[in-house]
Amino acid sequence: MEAIIQFWVMGFLLLCLLGLSVAEKKTYIVHMARSEMPEVFADDHVGWYGSSLKSVSDTAEMLYAYNYAVHGFATRLTEEEARAMESMPGILSVLPEVRYELHTTRTPLFLGLDQNAAMLPESGSGNDVVVGVLDTGVWPESPSYDDTGLGPVPASWKGECEIGTNFSKANCNRKLIGARYFAKGYEATLGPIDETKEEKSPRDGDGHGTHTSSTAAGSVVSSANLFGYAAGTARGMAPRARVATYKVCWAGGCFSSDILAAIDKAIEDNVNVLSMSLGGGSSDFYRDNVAIGAFAAMEKGILVSCSAGNGGPSSYTLSNVAPWITTVGAGTLDRDFPAYVSLGNGKNYSGVSLYKGESPGKLLEFVYAGNASNVSSGNLCMTGTLIPEKVKDKIVLCDRGVSPRVQKGAVVKAAGGAGMVLANTAANGDELLADAHLIPATAVGETVGQEIKNYLFTDPNPTATIFFEGTKVGIQPSPVVAAFSSRGPNSIAPSVLKPDLIAPGVNILAAWSRKVGPAGLSVDGRRVDFNIISGTSMSCPHVSGLAALIKSTHPNWSPAAIRSALMTTAYTVYKNGEPIQDISTRKPATPFDYGSGHVDPVSALNPGLVYDIAPEDYLNFLCALNYTALQITSIARKNITCDKTKSYSVNDLNYPSFAVALESPVSRPGVSEGSSPIVVKYTRTLTNVGPPGTYKVSTTSPSTAVKIAVEPSSLTFNDSDEKQSFTVAFTASPMPSNTYQFGRIEWSDGKHVVGSPVVITWS
Repeated sequence: MEAIIQFWVMGFLLLCLLGLSVAEKKTYIVHMARSEMPEVFADDHVGWYGSSLKSVSDTAEMLYAYNYAVHGFATRLTEEEARAMESMPGILSVLPEVRYELHTTRTPLFLGLDQNAAMLPESGSGNDVVVGVLDTGVWPESPSYDDTGLGPVPASWKGECEIGTNFSKANCNRKLIGARYFAKGYEATLGPIDETKEEKSPRDGDGHGTHTSSTAAGSVVSSANLFGYAAGTARGMAPRARVATYKVCWAGGCFSSDILAAIDKAIEDNVNVLSMSLGGGSSDFYRDNVAIGAFAAMEKGILVSCSAGNGGPSSYTLSNVAPWITTVGAGTLDRDFPAYVSLGNGKNYSGVSLYKGESPGKLLEFVYAGNASNVSSGNLCMTGTLIPEKVKDKIVLCDRGVSPRVQKGAVVKAAGGAGMVLANTAANGDELLADAHLIPATAVGETVGQEIKNYLFTDPNPTATIFFEGTKVGIQPSPVVAAFSSRGPNSIAPSVLKPDLIAPGVNILAAWSRKVGPAGLSVDGRRVDFNIISGTSMSCPHVSGLAALIKSTHPNWSPAAIRSALMTTAYTVYKNGEPIQDISTRKPATPFDYGSGHVDPVSALNPGLVYDIAPEDYLNFLCALNYTALQITSIARKNITCDKTKSYSVNDLNYPSFAVALESPVSRPGVSEGSSPIVVKYTRTLTNVGPPGTYKVSTTSPSTAVKIAVEPSSLTFNDSDEKQSFTVAFTASPMPSNTYQFGRIEWSDGKHVVGSPVVITWS
């Protein structure tokens, strides 16, 4: 009997070990040096990939073989197999799978597009621009994909409408001309998609992808609204452009092997703009598969627009910082959805809400969630933390943080509460984000929240009620930088200022999936055609659509020229001359918050001059970063060797902004602030894309510690596409390490203003 038991124990342990061995396999993306492919494979690069894979694993299979975004493939390997693969001839790198997260119709009016209808192409090239969106898919029945008035699908289009669960080729039309889905990487890591919860097809069961793609290029839809809020005409930034969606994000996230496969297909399909409202932190460009795929797209003339991330207001929180990516932060609109808290002491406080339903109508007992819970985090209204007896039929004040805002209201409702006041903490300041709550609720800023708490904690019988006032426009100041919008400096390449610019990203109305309610919760049974949500996920497609608009007007412009037009025409002050504010501090924002400023599409269509960048300029930049030949080849997909006789400088990249990094000697022994000034010189080249003219320069220096001198001080352009260069000398006195100062350089011919932010950093 004992021997039998030992046998079964040993068998069980063996099975466990085998299970662990299987579990240790992870997804890797293998980057290959195509130039080292043996002649025996001729042009069969996929055969070479397979042969290389079989040499380290008899069982591993390719998830994807990439053709355009990178040279290489995705597969499942053990750590030991991955190391063996990396040491093989022809292998550039073996990078582990990375999970990315989503950076979750007033806008055209706010941006001035309604007043400039003549600039919107009604026919011709405007119809031929294709915006590719990598996200959660699409709800094709949305009126935002109505193709009325559009001509045939562009002859250059090579994409298709893939068949899947509840999705057929008939779901595409002349507006939604392509829809694909990518799940091999996701399923390899997390197992088969649960098709009882989400469709294994291009269909959007989340809403995010439908929202972003319709923001970029949705058709004109009259009477759009969410429960009567934000009522009006909804339209994408480029309403005549075509849409192609690439579903790469699922319930468990977005995986880099799937993202890279989608970029690969989008390049092959011939999109003109790629919009990606997702991110996964920052890493060196040769280890960042999104940056690598974006480089390939850029070389094909595709502008890649990405969200900056929702990690603000903390510094160094940016995603997607490669200089060939347009990185977009978020600002507010001049529209709000006021919902007031009325207290028993007679005072009223303003908040925001998208709740549909009746207000409580009368004063009810008011309680702080932290005092209605037995857990230390009870103030956050997490699931199961509220004591029903202490919140039943009462208004509950919850603190913002950790769990989704709308979920806190659902928790209050489940515990029997009658309403919720959601108060910001210091992390979010006075930023107000409206939500479609499931219970009468309003969100208030930190300042107001503290005043309400003072009443709540001092009055022996506190009471409150909430009432709603619909939609209010003309809110000032606007825009302001959203507190959640990720901030610089750029931790990977400090010489490149990021974000590039900001665009509307707070309380944005756009199309939605009818698979999910506006709150995004499983308990939300409501269904809507449009929803209002916030995030740099929303600001990114604004810029993607505007890039498509510019592309349709200037079809021969490079991605860098289009980005330059958007950046150099962005504004940093309000009409009254006051600087754009940061909602998290209520103080003037800086280029680390907004980059070049807030997008101004009307001016961007006619920028006068642009800073253009060719693919080889980016390669020189990578040489200046001291990347190895293998690292650069991983990005460029061809053999690149930096010229050892040439002096490369990160300052030489013809970027539309100036990030000047200075070594600070102040902290060194025996060195004082009175030491000799530091001089750094930059050379930039401007290309004329307007009429002939003479541009004169003006500079704004941050302080007497920095002098900015530009030579020559004027540039005359006689022809279109003519190029002229200038040199900027920054002379700066020594300052303590981690000191930042901000300035500006502008060229103007009296009609056009070509502006560039300046950031001086002592480190």
